Amino acid sequence: MKSTRRYDLDWLRVLAFGLLLFFHAGMFFNYWGWHVKNNVQTHLIEYPMRFTSSWRMALLFMISGMGVYWALGRRSAGEFLGERTKRIFLPLVFGMFVIVPPQIFFERLQQGASFSYWEFYKTVFNFKPYPEGGSLSWHHLWYLIYLFAYSIIGLPILLYLRKPAGQRVTARLASFFSNPVWLLVLPAVWHWLADFLLEARFPTTNALVDDWRQHWHYFTLFLTGYVFCTQQQFWDTLARYRFLTLGLMLGCTTTLYAFFWIDQPELEGWNYEAYALFRTFNAWTCLLTIFGNGYRYLNFNNRFLTYANEAVYPFYILHQTITIAAGYYLAPLPIDWPVKFILLAAITFFGCWILYHFVIRHFSFTRLVFGLKPKAARVPSPRASLIP
Repeated sequence: MKSTRRYDLDWLRVLAFGLLLFFHAGMFFNYWGWHVKNNVQTHLIEYPMRFTSSWRMALLFMISGMGVYWALGRRSAGEFLGERTKRIFLPLVFGMFVIVPPQIFFERLQQGASFSYWEFYKTVFNFKPYPEGGSLSWHHLWYLIYLFAYSIIGLPILLYLRKPAGQRVTARLASFFSNPVWLLVLPAVWHWLADFLLEARFPTTNALVDDWRQHWHYFTLFLTGYVFCTQQQFWDTLARYRFLTLGLMLGCTTTLYAFFWIDQPELEGWNYEAYALFRTFNAWTCLLTIFGNGYRYLNFNNRFLTYANEAVYPFYILHQTITIAAGYYLAPLPIDWPVKFILLAAITFFGCWILYHFVIRHFSFTRLVFGLKPKAARVPSPRASLIP
């Protein structure tokens, strides 16, 4: 039987989470709000981060939607929900009580607190949410609760799209969006509308219940990733126009840096909305470029990908805690920030790798709480298993 595993999606998942590691290391040095900060901040590191921040989470939600398409093909609805609970919700709960509290502890120490970790940790069980006096939070694991919610809420739609009637709908969509004008323009306008209509009323919180602008973006992207996998014609279109989208991405990105992202002019009213639409169009062309070129050039496997495809989920769960802990101790040191950045990224990577390679992957309990399949069940699937 010919394998239909989508190695390109495996590669993109690994690369997307790898980018997240460097992004959070960069948060330690820039002027944006974050949990701990270096003794010296710099705007220089913000320049590449402005580019990646416009599409990195969108990429993850689209890849997650694609993974759900493959997962539903091998499971009933009940089996799918059970898997989601075990491999997403359980690691989230474990993370909230084990992985995230050290992040809050080091943040409070940098703010001037002087308690021991045990004295601090007991406050987690007051069940008061962070940051208003509480210590219970999902911090960087917000992605998991959003993905879990979208998987449940969207399940009727996802199941419908697998039926003959739903397949006819996605076939018409694939034909309509084979025209590059519609593929480029309509999704960009749709996502710009979320900012135009909701940005002022619902600023980003990552708190799930009041994050409606983000839900507009991320639930749509999650469904878009799923729909892309229902018809081969979507992938043929992405591959056919991969150089067009690449050229548009490069041109738009250059324009954004030249006129907006370096000097950052004051924008308001319709001047800001025009900029926001252009920025959204650029982010969408980035996504199309990544998927189109990934489909064309990354459909291969090797030993690194086999190893990294499992390791990436524990890396994601662990990385921010290691970054914050290491950053707290690096912050006061009289070292130039580029050297600190290299040190911080290296400590984060090797800390995650040591814990994964020597501990997490070897024991049933750690595999469970870090969202990995049981050791005996790690049999290569003919289709991509992209969790989360």
